[in-house]
Amino acid sequence: MESPLVVGVDGSDASLTALDWAVDEAVRHGLPLRIVHASLWERYEGVVPAWATDRPSGQILAENIVGTAAERARRRAPDLPLTTDVLAEDASGALLREGGTGAILVVGSRGRGEFADLLLGSVGLVVAARAHGPVVVVRGDRHALEARHGRVLLGVGVHDVDSSAVRFAFREAAVRDAELDVVHAWRRAAHEPVDHPLPSGDGGADLAERSFGLLGKALADAASEYPRVHLRRTTVEGPAHRVLTDRSAAADLLVVGARRRDGLVGLELGRVAHRALHHASCPVAVVSQRRPERMEGER
Repeated sequence: MESPLVVGVDGSDASLTALDWAVDEAVRHGLPLRIVHASLWERYEGVVPAWATDRPSGQILAENIVGTAAERARRRAPDLPLTTDVLAEDASGALLREGGTGAILVVGSRGRGEFADLLLGSVGLVVAARAHGPVVVVRGDRHALEARHGRVLLGVGVHDVDSSAVRFAFREAAVRDAELDVVHAWRRAAHEPVDHPLPSGDGGADLAERSFGLLGKALADAASEYPRVHLRRTTVEGPAHRVLTDRSAAADLLVVGARRRDGLVGLELGRVAHRALHHASCPVAVVSQRRPERMEGER
């Protein structure tokens, strides 16, 4: 059975925006949609006896949230196969478990009860930092949410040769018939040794040339697999987290990789992904890329 696209809803405006985006994304990929809502109402109100006639308010709220979400999804895409579920878990744990069996996990940028001045809700941050599959945090203006730019933005780092993030970005560009804007940001060393082999003033040119070489290696296999995707390759001097955030204003989706280390406990998001999730002008896809445990003596 085909893995569904999973979207978490909680009745907030941000989650309804994420739901709309998820419906469109499921249609693009030809995937079924699974709508889930995590609720711990039983913990606070108790399990309802079989003979009871009145349902607890928490149960009613949870059922209304998923019911309203399903109705909204059906209006947006009447032929889209979908399922719903209310999960008796905390939101982060439920979404991480559901995302483990889904093709893509979609969440809103903020949830119910989040402080208005927060740029990213706690659930979105935890899920993006810990999920082992692609997570999309839906944010941005109408042009991005409605895919009007016709562009997918991919940030490529030194570890992204034929990575999960690269392949995810190519698939997204292909199903959207969009341009794939691939960017690698490089920076000069803060202090170069006196006997540096490059003449003064040539270091930037050398780094830029090596950056283009990195892009070639990173994209070669995926580009062969998706020959119809129009590529735009750019190397830019500057901090990657700022470069990508700035360029996201002209993109429908920003794709970044997150390197996971086996056995690591806690949040694991690099500076690029962290800034993108808080400040990008479009939805952000964080794609997990496994990495081994740190070897003895490695820094």
